[in-house]
Amino acid sequence: MTHQQPRTIAITGAGTGIGAACARRFAGRGDRVVLIGRRQAPLDALVAETGGLALAGDAASTADWAGFLPRIAERCGRVDALIACAGGHGIGRADETGDTQWRDAMHANLDTAFVSARACLPDLIAQRGSIVLVASIAALAAGPGVCGYTVGKHALLGLTRSLARDYGPHGVRANAVCPGWVRTPMADAEMEPLMAAHGDTLDDAYARVSADVPLRRAADPHEIAAVCAFLASPDASFVTGATLVADGGAMVVDVPTLAFDKL
Repeated sequence: MTHQQPRTIAITGAGTGIGAACARRFAGRGDRVVLIGRRQAPLDALVAETGGLALAGDAASTADWAGFLPRIAERCGRVDALIACAGGHGIGRADETGDTQWRDAMHANLDTAFVSARACLPDLIAQRGSIVLVASIAALAAGPGVCGYTVGKHALLGLTRSLARDYGPHGVRANAVCPGWVRTPMADAEMEPLMAAHGDTLDDAYARVSADVPLRRAADPHEIAAVCAFLASPDASFVTGATLVADGGAMVVDVPTLAFDKL
């Protein structure tokens, strides 16, 4: 990845996981990072590493963004790229998902990206900037009992395409990343039922969910951060509206043929 001048990269969900890895990646390249998340403590810890600007609040809140933008302008001048990593759970089948749970899933997985992109668009248009929305392979297929999460992540791909279509004429690129399993605190928590059911260690549980993935492992957050950094870089200058899958090959597996692996 090459660029001449330091850029300002706004990252939502920056406190942990993929968002924190993105902050380290961009700061390591000399960019200014704006760290947005709900909890102040992890943001402050990351600022000590990256020298970034920590903004605690809700990425899905128009009011919070109205407060963020003047602080970004004062400290950094403008936003050159948005990396929307904020997300959350949406557990339960449709008949198990009440109205509140549904709204919470859309808020965490879709509204955070939409409101953040809308807030940053004036700067991104002025700078001919870039948007990267971090979705999931749940945007391409459905896991069991995660209706809200699946629908929210599918909707992110529609948002990506809409942004690419509408703002490409202004020089703004918008792309999505669809990771598979990534070793983050959120994914660690999702391993707990497997650990309880099988007596697995955390490593064992990740091995279990990766057993049919061609690369046979989960990703490290820095590997997904590298994909985000590419999409936000001049090296991807003609890439927009794309969905880049970073899943160790999971989505290329023809599930009905798995039985033949055991012959």
